Amino acid sequence: MTWRKKLLILLMFMCAAGALAYANRLYLLQYSLGWYTDWHHPRSPPQAVPWMQGPAAASAPVAKRPPNIIVILADDLGYNDVTTYGGGRAAEGVPTPNIDAIARDGVRFDQGYAGSAVCTVSRAALMTGRYPWRFGVEFTPTPGAMARVAGNLHAAKDRLRTVKIDQALANGAKDFNELGMPASEQTLPELLKARGYHNLHIGKWHLGSTPEMRPNNQGFDETLFMESGLYLPQNDPRVVNAKQDFDPIDKFLWPNMRFGVSYNGGKWFEPNQYLTDYFTDEAVSAIKRNKNRPFFMYLAHWGVHTPLQASKADYDALGQIPDHRRRVYGAMIRSVDRSVGRVLQTLKEEGLDENTLVIFTSDNGAPGYIGLPEVNQPYRGWKLTLFEGGLHVPYVAKWPGHIPAGTQYKAPVNNIDILPTALSAAGVALPTDRVIDGVNLLPFLQQKKKQPQRPLFWRDGSYRTVQSEGWKLIADPKHQQQWLFDLNTDATEKNNLAQTRPDKLAELSKILKAHHAPMPPALWPSFIEMPIMIDKTLDQKEAPGDEVTYWEN
Repeated sequence: MTWRKKLLILLMFMCAAGALAYANRLYLLQYSLGWYTDWHHPRSPPQAVPWMQGPAAASAPVAKRPPNIIVILADDLGYNDVTTYGGGRAAEGVPTPNIDAIARDGVRFDQGYAGSAVCTVSRAALMTGRYPWRFGVEFTPTPGAMARVAGNLHAAKDRLRTVKIDQALANGAKDFNELGMPASEQTLPELLKARGYHNLHIGKWHLGSTPEMRPNNQGFDETLFMESGLYLPQNDPRVVNAKQDFDPIDKFLWPNMRFGVSYNGGKWFEPNQYLTDYFTDEAVSAIKRNKNRPFFMYLAHWGVHTPLQASKADYDALGQIPDHRRRVYGAMIRSVDRSVGRVLQTLKEEGLDENTLVIFTSDNGAPGYIGLPEVNQPYRGWKLTLFEGGLHVPYVAKWPGHIPAGTQYKAPVNNIDILPTALSAAGVALPTDRVIDGVNLLPFLQQKKKQPQRPLFWRDGSYRTVQSEGWKLIADPKHQQQWLFDLNTDATEKNNLAQTRPDKLAELSKILKAHHAPMPPALWPSFIEMPIMIDKTLDQKEAPGDEVTYWEN
């Protein structure tokens, strides 16, 4: 065969391969992140986590030491996913007795708010006590691979409104791992170090994955870091999966998420069991190793975030639930509540429960894209919206002897309040070189001061909200939308008063404008604009008259 024929065959082969790749470009893009992960981060078999051993004996009795502080953060757990507030899933056989017990032994915040309606921004608020847009964290990082396929995945013949992608911005965006909370921010664990705290992070981070932004450089002595997003490999006999074909996010997660963690920036390895139970086991081990010194633990569960995966044991225990998706979801809630119970039991067994401040909440409300309409009831909206369903979350805390048991706290609280409250409990002064937006809640919980009246703010690009003295304004000038609610009489946001109360509209608009005027631009741009139906789940058919809000990311 002559060289010309060989060259022709090679060119024909390359053209055929190129045509095949082009024809399957969506498939290749959809799976590319997972393939990259497999190549770049191979996972080792399960291995023991070498938690640092604290002192063999305590230097002072428990009651004489600064309190231990544990923040347990669920992911996407809705207000109506717990039985704490009188609703929940008890009728389905999924009560949350351990989360309820924190409220019984301490305080139930009736207006507990996440710092944002989405992950990263909410977590940055918790870690810093500041509105994250003060330091440019306004959007949750999105993998570029997801941006390149989001529009196609979301496209459907019956969709009246489609996702908009700015491909130029998406293509020019920094790597996903480089987007997060700046290392220049002072975090809760960094500030607790002044009192000799040993700081532990377990689970999700989502505040950046460069060495500068990872937990070890943000005040944590140890981090068991969730590196991807499966609870178990999807073909593992110990797991039961529920896939949502109507959800574009779900379609992206299944082919791209993997089962892996790392310890203190080391190589990835696989946990030895269902992820929620694994994180709980490791939290128990870390508590036991640090029982003789003050510690701060940030236990940031992945549960109940998608992909929906339940341990088979929990799924089998809920045979009374006929709907598969609802049963998987209920099993996931069951595992998170069990985790809370095991942490509380370990504190009691180690003699630490009387001197430990425990806070439990969720990073935002539950999403509409899982197709379960009851998750945030009685509130409207979902994760990604600034309606109550996206922001109003379970919020409970206990600290025996300092927070009276059975307290019901009526005033609004927010993730920004965790840092000043925890620092006060530890006897650590607030930093004076920057604005701290949160307040120390202890004097109000102990009835030494009247509950505070202050505005609270949320922001997502042009989509912004202020709540002040029971009134709430949701404004999105980009889409010429505004909603005004009197939460004092309309807690479920049914009656938009934007047209009938121009006085209140002007008052709250002025507050909103004044707050955002000095804020810097976002550290990275939004390149996704997604329509979210306020009153329907994603699997329900759209109608022209549906109220819709727009999430930017």
